[in-house]
Amino acid sequence: MFALYDTLTREVRPLEMREPGKLGVYLCGPTVYGPPHLGHGRATLVYDILRRYLEWRGIDVRLVSNITDIDDKIIDRANRENRPWQDITHKCESVWFDAMGRLGVKRPTDVPHATDYVEQMVRMIGTLVERGAAYTTSDGVYLSVQSVSDYGALAHQSLDDMLAGGGDRDVLGAQEKRHSADFALWKFSKPGEPAWPSPWGDGRPGWHSECVVMSLELLGEGFDLHCGGADLRFPHHENERAQAVALGKQFARHWMHNGFVVDLEGEKMSKSLGNVTNLLDLLDQFDPRAYRMLLLQTHYRSPVKVGQDNIDASVKALSGLDSFVARSAGRNAPGDADTMARFVQIMDNDLDTPNAMALVFDTVRRANIAIDAGDSAADALVGAVREMCSALGLELGSTGEVATDARALADALDAARSAKDFVRADALRAELQALGYVVETTKAGTSLRRA
Repeated sequence: MFALYDTLTREVRPLEMREPGKLGVYLCGPTVYGPPHLGHGRATLVYDILRRYLEWRGIDVRLVSNITDIDDKIIDRANRENRPWQDITHKCESVWFDAMGRLGVKRPTDVPHATDYVEQMVRMIGTLVERGAAYTTSDGVYLSVQSVSDYGALAHQSLDDMLAGGGDRDVLGAQEKRHSADFALWKFSKPGEPAWPSPWGDGRPGWHSECVVMSLELLGEGFDLHCGGADLRFPHHENERAQAVALGKQFARHWMHNGFVVDLEGEKMSKSLGNVTNLLDLLDQFDPRAYRMLLLQTHYRSPVKVGQDNIDASVKALSGLDSFVARSAGRNAPGDADTMARFVQIMDNDLDTPNAMALVFDTVRRANIAIDAGDSAADALVGAVREMCSALGLELGSTGEVATDARALADALDAARSAKDFVRADALRAELQALGYVVETTKAGTSLRRA
């Protein structure tokens, strides 16, 4: 049975589906005010891998991932650039889905936009006010976290230990909050800002409210799995959960969070630290499959370091797999049963992709030996490699033909340098550059990246 670590219970436990064979998943999507960064790329790839594997197992996955298209950051950028806020959201959303397509991420089943659910959010907030769980201040409507008996459960902290404010403590009127951790459900708009009507005054929803409404509307109460990056666990996901509890509704049955992206010095990448790398730069400079390969070789709950060396290593690993696929063309037998059973056992244990990839590479080694020996077992081993890569969303072959050719040229360049045939080495370097690669040579060998 497939099991995942549950952030709420802090244990690896079976992912029990409300309806057998069907999985409802909610993934917090982007706030569309700028280009996607590596953290966005990791989150979407992790859950794409989860989705593809479970679909390969025969499960019908409905993935709902929202678009936050109204937010303070969007309004701030629109004001700075003197542009309509809708112009920013439309263009940034287009860039987002283009990047996800280049990463090989399947489009979500549903892509709800926050601005399409404002009326439902107003109704939800009204219910919270009627229940005494929310109250009005001079700048908006806030949820009283003291009305939620287990507030902090997802963060594994008591209310007294909570970080203050959830991002709303510095706005006008925040001094009127009953508790420092109370958070905005509705924000009154300033002159010239986008606004929707409500019983309390024109304004816009708070960030923490939209996902509650959209997940319950599209997936229903007690939906199976709520996902996102570890940075969303608190306050965002805790505040989502708190609203559902205050409404008396059953929310997500299982919580899944992926780890941070860190730079090579070990710092978490974030805008506040100024070390966020634009995902588009990675996609432009390298084989887009390289990021998936890197993440497959890192457990989803662990931090991952992204830099030139490990992206180059991922590109090289892809080139090796592409070469294997080219070598084994025409061998179309079903995957070796023992290998596939082992693959399922590994993946069912908390989406253990590092060990799954180790099995892939070991199977490639065994298949190459069998091909060289003329062993009849080769076809089933080749089939297993292809099935495993397909289940992981790792497309091989045609996507990597140029990379395979380039890797062969790079190997020839290394051989020429070792033989001190620098005229040939220079010619090979020029050929690689003509193919669109930046060529870097070190004692460890030649590395390539897209120019």
